[in-house]
Amino acid sequence: METNKNSPLSTLRSQLIRVAVTDDHKVVVDGLDKIISESGIAVFTDKSYDAAGCRRMLSEAQPDVLLLDIGLPDESGLDLCPEIKKKYPAINILILTNYTEYTVISHIINNGASGYVLKNAMPEEIIEGIRTVAAGKRFLCEEVDMLLETKKDNSLELTRREYELLRLIHEGNSNSEIADKMYLGYETIKSYRKNLFQKLNVHNTAQLMKIIAEKKLV
Repeated sequence: METNKNSPLSTLRSQLIRVAVTDDHKVVVDGLDKIISESGIAVFTDKSYDAAGCRRMLSEAQPDVLLLDIGLPDESGLDLCPEIKKKYPAINILILTNYTEYTVISHIINNGASGYVLKNAMPEEIIEGIRTVAAGKRFLCEEVDMLLETKKDNSLELTRREYELLRLIHEGNSNSEIADKMYLGYETIKSYRKNLFQKLNVHNTAQLMKIIAEKKLV
């Protein structure tokens, strides 16, 4: 039977926070569906299991909050997050992942995510994260908040351009190719690369690739 748009049930549903989930583990998605549906403040609207599916999902309907994993099978959430925010600025992105590296957290928070929650968080904390980012505020789960406080003074901070340079080096591009792709001069790229090596305390590309892998910078 069709629900009357002016009925109390329809009004209640319209007041709930609409939440979609993108995560490649079905058991995680199913668990979040249950947690969200039983929260009383939100409704589970849609799901996808990879970046491509997320794009299709959002093209059809945009939730108030997107729970987004970083380790997707076809693309990193680090790249997908700013893309989503650029195309759908009204969506509040709450990262839900296992990554606890300072550089990963700070990078994605600086590139569009409204919050960051670890998958081992209690259901109450996940719901609080949804409520907070839906209200336009930033939310960090307790463990991540403590991590940022203890490591921010001793951790690496890279600019957006330095992250782009890292990515292009990681993909095997030469300095000339990087210069073309970043629309900068060859000598400028050499200078940026030298500064990046100094900042990361490495002396060659092999050491740089090791740091990239260890710190999950790309």
